[in-house]
Amino acid sequence: MRLKKGLSISAIALVGLLGLSACAAETDTAEPGVEAAVPEFEAGTTMADLAEAGSITIGTKFDQPLFGLQGPSGGPVGFDVEIGKIIAASLGISEDNIEWTETVSANRETFIENGTVDIVIATYTINDKRKEVISFAGPYYNAGQDILVLAGNPEGITGPEDLEGKAVCSVAGSTSEANIAEYGVDLITTDTYSNCLEPLRSGNVIAVTTDNVILAGLADQNAGEFEVLSNPFTEEPYGIGLGLDDDAFRTHINDVLEASYDDGSWEAAWEATAGAVLKLPAPPAVDRY
Repeated sequence: MRLKKGLSISAIALVGLLGLSACAAETDTAEPGVEAAVPEFEAGTTMADLAEAGSITIGTKFDQPLFGLQGPSGGPVGFDVEIGKIIAASLGISEDNIEWTETVSANRETFIENGTVDIVIATYTINDKRKEVISFAGPYYNAGQDILVLAGNPEGITGPEDLEGKAVCSVAGSTSEANIAEYGVDLITTDTYSNCLEPLRSGNVIAVTTDNVILAGLADQNAGEFEVLSNPFTEEPYGIGLGLDDDAFRTHINDVLEASYDDGSWEAAWEATAGAVLKLPAPPAVDRY
């Protein structure tokens, strides 16, 4: 884990959590010059280490509109970012003491394994292959892979079957890359989905494919240029990546997610970010595997 010892907490907004082992701090912002109480966790757990350090490093994407997009201040904004703030708050860590690390699809497992980040919240699909090297809490959202085309859909594409033998762009190391490869496409890969847009504009590819919410954000950010087919062909449960077999931390995060469903903070996070474009979904049941 990447921990910073000796940092104080000047303001804490803890979510209401039920059934957690921690002794929660007060939800009110601390008075200037007064350190807020730090939640208590079992010694030796990741939660205890992070709470003591007073900071957490979270990997997220910086190019995903609605979920994780670099904002005017230089830090990321979006639904994934708000989920990260909820988790940090449960540890007694204010958002000012979150270190956001840009994390792309290809390096998410590596960053968790080598301790570059403490957790990853980055439109990160839970699957069995990834669970061989890291663990997941969640899911906290269910997406589905879809297809982005030029506005007006000049090629008349209706689904992935229409893409066989044709140039399609996706991101290397993503679930989307593996899924679309099964349809016999001429696959062009890059490191971020935003880098797929210029090849689509120029006609070097006829489609971009990834999760529907990512595509919706890209289309919204480039109004009038692109459209999403709105015909998802997979299920993509988004999870929070953490160290392999860190069962106590995974349980804690799952408890935090369930509490956020009940206390309205999950819905508030959605409405403040992705809700500007997408309808409020039902929160998914967490998988306590």
